[in-house]
Amino acid sequence: MARARAPRFDIARLLGDERIGLEARVEDADHQSLKLWLRLLACSTQIETEIRRRLRERFGVSLARFDYLAQLHRHPDGLRMNVLSRYLMVSGGNVTGLTDELVKDGWAQRDDDPEDRRSYRVSLTAPGRQAFERMAAEHEVWVIEMFAGLDPVQKKSLYESLGQLRVQLATGQEKSP
Repeated sequence: MARARAPRFDIARLLGDERIGLEARVEDADHQSLKLWLRLLACSTQIETEIRRRLRERFGVSLARFDYLAQLHRHPDGLRMNVLSRYLMVSGGNVTGLTDELVKDGWAQRDDDPEDRRSYRVSLTAPGRQAFERMAAEHEVWVIEMFAGLDPVQKKSLYESLGQLRVQLATGQEKSP
């Protein structure tokens, strides 16, 4: 008895030309790793684009500003500007610009670093903390909505697989194809 062939998950057909994006580059003959990379990139880009849109429309803030506030929220004692720059993976100039804006808006404060007189520590003000917590609560709801189509087992499996990939990439343990 011949086995029934499982229907192919045809993302191009499901999304259509106007929404396929990066995955339009994929062909059946492409290596599975290339297909996976383009799918990860497409998902990440799509989620980021939607988060950016919602933050701008709902709160009038950029994703960069939200990420900056999130780092300060995680570090209530504040962070040195150079550490903040590393955490955000942006240049010191970008951090300085965002810091200037947030200080002007009353959401952050810049204080002399007691451990290094040449440095500043940046921390959230009470209004900055309140504003961020409002945004973060909605942001969490948005992300949960975006992943609602995956069941808990799929989410856990995807999370663990991506974690393995992160460790492999970070430790340089790439394996040949």
